[in-house]
Amino acid sequence: MTEITPDRQPAQAARQADRPWLIRTYAGHSTAAASNALYRSNLAKGQTGLSVAFDLPTQTGYDSDHVLARGEVGKVGVPVCHLGDMRTLFDQIPLEEMNTSMTINATAPWLLALYIAVAEEQGADVSKLQGTVQNDLIKEYLSRGTYICPPKPSLKMIADVAEYCYTNIPKWNPMNVCSYHLQEAGATPEQELAFALATATAVLDELKPRIPAEDFPTVVGRISFFVNAGIRFVTEMCKMRAFVDLWDEICAERYGITDPKMRRFRYGVQVNSLGLTEQQPENNVYRILIEMLAVTLSKKARARAVQLPAWNEALGLPRPWDQQWSMRMQQILAYETDLLEFDDLFDGNPAVDAKVEALKDGARHELANLDSMGGAVQSIEYMKSRLVDANAERLNRIERNETVVVGVNKWTSTEPSPLMTADGGIMVVDPAVEQEQISRLDAWRSTRDAEAVEAALAALRQAAKDGSNVMEPSIAAAKAGVTTGEWAAEMRKAYGEYRGPTGVSASRSNRTENLDDLRTAVDAVSDRLGRRLKFLVGKPGLDGHSNGAEQIAYRARDCGMDIAYEGIRLTPEEIVKAAQEDAAHVVGLSILSGSHIPLVEDLMERMRAAGLGQVPVIVGGIIPDEDARRLLTMGVARVYTPKDFELNTIMMDIVTLADPQSVAAE
Repeated sequence: MTEITPDRQPAQAARQADRPWLIRTYAGHSTAAASNALYRSNLAKGQTGLSVAFDLPTQTGYDSDHVLARGEVGKVGVPVCHLGDMRTLFDQIPLEEMNTSMTINATAPWLLALYIAVAEEQGADVSKLQGTVQNDLIKEYLSRGTYICPPKPSLKMIADVAEYCYTNIPKWNPMNVCSYHLQEAGATPEQELAFALATATAVLDELKPRIPAEDFPTVVGRISFFVNAGIRFVTEMCKMRAFVDLWDEICAERYGITDPKMRRFRYGVQVNSLGLTEQQPENNVYRILIEMLAVTLSKKARARAVQLPAWNEALGLPRPWDQQWSMRMQQILAYETDLLEFDDLFDGNPAVDAKVEALKDGARHELANLDSMGGAVQSIEYMKSRLVDANAERLNRIERNETVVVGVNKWTSTEPSPLMTADGGIMVVDPAVEQEQISRLDAWRSTRDAEAVEAALAALRQAAKDGSNVMEPSIAAAKAGVTTGEWAAEMRKAYGEYRGPTGVSASRSNRTENLDDLRTAVDAVSDRLGRRLKFLVGKPGLDGHSNGAEQIAYRARDCGMDIAYEGIRLTPEEIVKAAQEDAAHVVGLSILSGSHIPLVEDLMERMRAAGLGQVPVIVGGIIPDEDARRLLTMGVARVYTPKDFELNTIMMDIVTLADPQSVAAE
């Protein structure tokens, strides 16, 4: 062991500690007023930046009173329909002094416009605003599903935001290339690296002709990333070091950036929610801590901002105390430990270096593959199918017990958790919130200047038509009182809507392990039915988290069922119509946004009205026990939650439900 000599110790002690990363929690729910109170409370507890979660209608460009918004208002974030909502959201929070991250994509130009308008009302110097809009539509097509328009016009609007920020808000990050949801959709580390970097180059290639050559390095330097860190701690830490190296390489070789500062890989992180378990949820605290270490221990690749999920996010909406607990985890690491006093702990480590090089090689191979197809925008269908395949293999490993998940497929016996209190361990949004938000929206519309609104919309329409930057007319529209739904309607008219690929092909995969009995059962039932068992998978509402639906459809197809899966964002009416046209034997619904009660109730009523009351309906999602009981009383045949991870068991349930003899017996 090397002895620490007396003259070396004071030198180490004298080293100035690094500044901590921005400490955030991802928050927003119910109403702008309730979310504002939560933000101010968290800031008082030591949070150093804001991370805003918007509800699904806001993310997908609908006002709270739109038919597609039913049941979704305020559930997974805060509803922001107009300038008044944004004003309330940041009441008593000086935006010139704040660093704000807004997780918004399809409506990013609009939400940034509202933010700028509120900042101006506060008297802020807009050029000093600091923060980020996520503004990454490519990963929306692949994983999260809150897109509106087709890829090419969406890419144009991403560039509009970046161009505007470069001129007017130089400290603002105009895009957060988001690999977070790629990992949530099943991406391997190599895929996460390659797909995210390909997205960044697609945006920079779009931007380059708009920016004077001498200023382009500065624009490159403002591109930031938002990544995921999973439970495989060493691999994830090495992945971040690979990101640093590959981004530096791309900036230097592809874009000729000579200033190392402009090639710096700047990223924020939320650690993995995919690995959080409904079973023994208290174990998630340890998972979150270990995953945070992957993005903080390595100084070379340390996150600039960290937000952590709460231990109970696999159950529902965290309470303020749950969020505080995750924030304290960050504060203890940043302020109590000596982590920030040392240089990089892993430089020169042969195991780390070897893993980093292996990840870089795999990512370079995938990047070359994407380049050969024309880049990220042209490769969306390919990337989507790769993610679905990778996620299927991840689930297979868990089912085969090759991947151990404590409390799920090993060590499943447990003591009752004292953290699960009378409220079920989660926050529940009051259903009355939706109607209250609609009433405020009606009041807003009734008091605004209708002529000013129409003039602002006309200017926005013209900008979209002639290809101008939409930011200036969006800011003017925000000030005139235009609503989120009205802004998005103009984008839909100008550019059209888009339905992304599902990633689930009609052809079976080559997987046969443990499926023989199921295939035999499907064949037998199909023979009795007189045709192939038809299973319709639907995602009602605005929820774009399609991983579960994709994997159910994927496995059902491999079992020999005739599947129908059209992707996300369907109305109950559309699903019932499809069930009629396809003569579906079983209908499966996937809803992860918490809107299961109103959406399923609507669908069940429509099924009965259409003469399909005898068709079994199954529902999957993050569904509390009490809600599951309500769904069963509505006539739902089965309810599945994240603890039901064995897909083959669900497949056999579908076979049983489709068998008319079994139905008659029941």
